[in-house]
Amino acid sequence: MSRKKDLRQTIQKSSVPLMFVLICAVCIPISGLSPSYLANEVVTRMGRNAFLILSLLIPIMAGMGLNFGMTLGAMAGEIALILVCDWQIVGIPGMVLAMILSVPVSVLLGIFCGKILNMAKGREMITSYIISYFINGIYQLVVLYLMGSVIPIKHTSIKLPRGYGIRNTVSLLSMRQKLDNLIPLKIAGIKIPVATFLVVALLCLIIVWFRRTKLGQDMRAVGQDMEVARDAGIKVERTRIISIVISTVLAGIGMIIYLQNMGNIATYSSHSQIGMFCIAALLVGGASVDKASIGNVFLGIILFHTMFIVAPKAGAVITGDSMIGEYFRVFVSYAVITVALIMYETNKRRNKNRAGKQLETEQNGEGGAS
Repeated sequence: MSRKKDLRQTIQKSSVPLMFVLICAVCIPISGLSPSYLANEVVTRMGRNAFLILSLLIPIMAGMGLNFGMTLGAMAGEIALILVCDWQIVGIPGMVLAMILSVPVSVLLGIFCGKILNMAKGREMITSYIISYFINGIYQLVVLYLMGSVIPIKHTSIKLPRGYGIRNTVSLLSMRQKLDNLIPLKIAGIKIPVATFLVVALLCLIIVWFRRTKLGQDMRAVGQDMEVARDAGIKVERTRIISIVISTVLAGIGMIIYLQNMGNIATYSSHSQIGMFCIAALLVGGASVDKASIGNVFLGIILFHTMFIVAPKAGAVITGDSMIGEYFRVFVSYAVITVALIMYETNKRRNKNRAGKQLETEQNGEGGAS
């Protein structure tokens, strides 16, 4: 009986990854895509997205849930790239400079976001989601009006014809896949972005090391119970702000890695869906609002982006219209977040009821014994 119960609990916990395995298993044969093409695309997307998704792990560890505010870091990365493009600094040096420039902007935005989230304890996810919209308005003001009029922008290739504001698309041709191609490697026709994977591996090692540090232990304590952590002498609010700042800084660097792979910046929209898709990929990998691992990141990228690649083709084969597949994958990305949040709340309430019944049983037992 206990074995069946354990199996049922395991299936419940892994229901989202299992659902995506099923979707991919059905869609891959229908799509008709070759295994080598599919593998190439998944490897490319893993290099492109892994750093961004890893930036979500620290706030989860600190009990702040899924950080929709990572979009703030993405905007900081885009502003840094626009400035570097205007200064005509190309290749890896341009990327490194953009990362350095993004850090102070990300830190300021992270401190602002962290302080607001401390005022909205228990509602961090929806609050960070709304904050990302608020900061997006300020970002639009900066790139649409201030750049070129207040912030000096010299090159007309990235300015709007009126003399101020940034064009809808900024070319990153001078940086395109410079990190990906830094250490070239092809295995069975599959291009492996070795340098990008080394950077991602370094971040994974830093996260593993960070969890064992005093600050990392403090974050885990805060994530488990804020009041107990406060009684233990941990500065809860400060620790929570630090977790958001780290996440925002990593998201800014991750966005630069993402855009160097893409080869251009969609100035007004590149960042808009990045948080949603990164969070969806993490949840697809089996993560929850209060628990996520590095393994969840990579499993999520493989499953979520395999679905992203094959769904339009499968939709075109089944219905004759590839847009059906496009709608399907956007629908699924939002549906995954919704289902995961519902399951989290359901399990949380179930565990709370179970703990309450157990406490009641113990109290009744003690009363009968006396």
